[in-house]
Amino acid sequence: MKTMQENTIFKPLYALTHTPINAYFSKNSDDFVVREIPLYDFSGEGEHLVIEISKKDMTTQEALRALSDFSGVKIREFGYAGLKDKQGMTTQFISLPRKFEEKIANFSHEKMKILSVNAHNNKLRIGHLKGNSFFIRLKKVMPSEASKLAQAIDAIDKMGYANYFGYQRFGKFGDNAAGGLELLKHGTLEGKKLKNPKMRDFLISAFQSDLFNRWLSKRVEISRFVQDFSLKELAEIYKFMNVDELKSLKEQKQFFKLIKGEVLGHYPFGKCFLCEDLETETVRFNARDITSCGLIIGQKAYKSEGMAKTIEDEIFGEAMEFENKMSGLRRFAWSYLENVSHRYNEEKAHYTIDFTLQKGSYATVVLEEILHKNIFE
Repeated sequence: MKTMQENTIFKPLYALTHTPINAYFSKNSDDFVVREIPLYDFSGEGEHLVIEISKKDMTTQEALRALSDFSGVKIREFGYAGLKDKQGMTTQFISLPRKFEEKIANFSHEKMKILSVNAHNNKLRIGHLKGNSFFIRLKKVMPSEASKLAQAIDAIDKMGYANYFGYQRFGKFGDNAAGGLELLKHGTLEGKKLKNPKMRDFLISAFQSDLFNRWLSKRVEISRFVQDFSLKELAEIYKFMNVDELKSLKEQKQFFKLIKGEVLGHYPFGKCFLCEDLETETVRFNARDITSCGLIIGQKAYKSEGMAKTIEDEIFGEAMEFENKMSGLRRFAWSYLENVSHRYNEEKAHYTIDFTLQKGSYATVVLEEILHKNIFE
């Protein structure tokens, strides 16, 4: 497993098999818009104030600093449901103590504005969001490429997508995961103690995310090979599977194949459980009632069994010695677009795409699956 030995930038395997699509994408405030969808309606009463902000080319932390400098609210007093990218136009909800309501009323900033204000009983916490809606504009799209885009988007809308972690987790140079591994091994980064606990947690999370992506890419590979190769050929490729196990995969009609003993979860939210009755769970999977849940390695993560565990051990095995140094959980491996629409403006050679994702999913991952190329190269 290369992650444990050297710093390599891993490129996940695409589920779709079409050739790369030529289109220009720039992550700017006109062509990339993100709107946060709250988990619940705000109560209209309570000791907290929830403001909806729009920001242009600012990180969430930069936005909090601007609000703090203007109002006097301490950074730790703010609450938010998730971090938003710097590039593009983004909206999100931020909470603060209601006693600062008058001070925040006159807030003004060249890159940020307050869109709405609501009272609420609780401070916002990480994860307190339903998802995010996205608007993406692609440029320099020729008619032949527009046709390919429509087919790719419709295919993903129908079958779902591999819910990889996006490039944002791994840093500009792709070295965050290696930094996390170094901290786990030695307790230091480049020979020095890391004083910022949030940065330490972020780098370790990048290491966990890298392993998740490698495991998910393996599952996409298995699904693709099961679809394309005969039982005899599969038996040669996957010697750890017996004939009955391979047949159970072959019998499944959907692209992403479920494996007995893997961890499943109720979709779009709910408890995890083991896949024991493969035939029944495949029906539920195809109805989008449940989905596969990949491992974020660490303490208290739900354990898989059988062949599913064999596949996980191939990816996560060497990292098990650090398991007690990390918090573990399960993450949706296969997810779905919602509220999809797309249209082509041939005169301008623009192609626009709108969709909604569950929290924790990356629009850039979906876009790279559609285009079949690294959108930032």
